[in-house]
Amino acid sequence: MVSLPNHDGVRTVPEASALLAWYDRHARALPWRARPGAREPMKAYRVWLSEVMLQQTTVAAVAPYYERFLKRWPRIEALAAAPREDVLAAWAGLGYYARARKLHECAQVVAQRYGGRFPESEAELLDLPGIGPYTAAAISAIAFGRKATVVDGNVERVVARLFAVRTPLPDAKPEIRALTGALVPERRAGDFAQAMMDLGATICTPKRPACVLCPWTEGCAARRRGLTEALPRRAAKPARPVRRGAAFFATNQNGFILLRRRPDKGLLGGMLEVPSTPWRETALSHDEALTHAPFEARWLKRPGAVSHTFTHFHLELGVFAATAPKRIKLDGEWADPATLKELALPSVMRKIIALGLRT
Repeated sequence: MVSLPNHDGVRTVPEASALLAWYDRHARALPWRARPGAREPMKAYRVWLSEVMLQQTTVAAVAPYYERFLKRWPRIEALAAAPREDVLAAWAGLGYYARARKLHECAQVVAQRYGGRFPESEAELLDLPGIGPYTAAAISAIAFGRKATVVDGNVERVVARLFAVRTPLPDAKPEIRALTGALVPERRAGDFAQAMMDLGATICTPKRPACVLCPWTEGCAARRRGLTEALPRRAAKPARPVRRGAAFFATNQNGFILLRRRPDKGLLGGMLEVPSTPWRETALSHDEALTHAPFEARWLKRPGAVSHTFTHFHLELGVFAATAPKRIKLDGEWADPATLKELALPSVMRKIIALGLRT
């Protein structure tokens, strides 16, 4: 045990060895992970790919995407050479699509600037597209064994409880990062980072943590003070606003569906979409919505509506359907319904199409 001075008095820092011993026995088997204590760390490409995919996404959701990406693009040079539309299509369904655009851009930079090899230092990693402090630290520690402070949501929860950090998140982030840094050992930094993640995911869970199984239970300040489930505290979030609009499910004489590509910048940038009205806080009237239709036709409103939640707002869309006149020129492309699984369609657009196909 090590003592760490703090404004609350003196905090005791538990030994990393206890956590690493627990990790050696109980580490999760994940497709992107090397076995604990492995002499050869995971290749940086695999660490980077998994960490980008795991941002704000669950392990269960990421695993099949990761395996498909790795099978299709086993090396970063292959990913860099792929058309961006193919990368976006392979990403479709994972959400937070800016990650996919940055992923492709980063692959190109690493392939061109570094000959396909990721730099090892956090400073150089931070200079790459789409890589922030967490991802840079994770790559540096897990792929290269460098001592780095890796803090994700699981780690925040573990450390907030371990030291009874009462400051609400996100204001507590600097304090939690400093406390985490005091725990990181000189050796096996990558295993330690992954052990912290596993501890938060399997033992120190948000509700009903299994404290009796925790390797640090004796040193946990929250457990001693009966604060385990009360920590970490979080600042109250403002209510998520609701935006509304209408989408236009258009088919041609062959049953193909009209799609268009969204601008590169902004929400769902570069992805395919079903044409729609602007999304705004106030609802559109029937007649006002139809002024945004991609062509004049007898648009029929489908029963029901599409609901979808983004990070910062909730979306509700009515869906109108019509068949396009023959020989009409439109902004977009016609997609065969049989090929939709292969296209870069966000989940909200697949919901629109599903409602549009209902008869």
